Amino acid sequence: MEHLDLTFPEFVKKLKTAKPGKDKVYLQQALNEGVGKRIVADFLGFNWSWVTEQQKKNKFGALTSNLLLIGMEGNVTPAHYDEQENFFAQIRGYKRFILFHPDQFKCMYPYPTYHPCDRQSQVDFDNPDYKRFPKFKDVKGYETVVGPGDVLFLPMYWWHQVESLPDHGHTISVTFWYKAGPIGNVVYPLSPQQKVSMMRNLEKMIHQALNNTDEIPEFMQNMVLGRYTDPPA
Repeated sequence: MEHLDLTFPEFVKKLKTAKPGKDKVYLQQALNEGVGKRIVADFLGFNWSWVTEQQKKNKFGALTSNLLLIGMEGNVTPAHYDEQENFFAQIRGYKRFILFHPDQFKCMYPYPTYHPCDRQSQVDFDNPDYKRFPKFKDVKGYETVVGPGDVLFLPMYWWHQVESLPDHGHTISVTFWYKAGPIGNVVYPLSPQQKVSMMRNLEKMIHQALNNTDEIPEFMQNMVLGRYTDPPA
């Protein structure tokens, strides 16, 4: 995948000349005046009272950013999870979401936290390698399609793969990202979301302490093999 820094008009020109099925063109841009005043004006016309009401109702933290997403039909964003709450608003075209609850973490095989694809599944959904990822056979998920005017709530740590449906033209989406709300009192047993967060923090701490990514796989294996991989005597 090639990353290019383009002005918005340059991207639009590239998008118009791209060939479906051959080229893959995708824009992820913070919504600011760099995308043009007319787009910003449309954005400000969103139903902000509804979004703000949902933020208060769900006790989210502050709004951190809004992203404009524009892509070609057939584009696929691999399965991953995010660490903020997200309202995903579809403006044009249709996108298919495959969603997995955080309790499916053991079936999704994410990359290590220090990997460039952190928070992304290693599994190729179109051609899964069940020898490397045997538990993926047992994964349970949900599927939905969003179209113009739809808003999909993507909670923190929910896995999602996103495909721009073919034969429906370019897709335009806008995301609303919020920090998590206050945790409050810890209640046991911990939720799947809390366990994922805890695993991430432990992994990051080990990475920082070792200060050498090459040592991490052996260290992690030595910590669990025979101690937590076999039933106790």
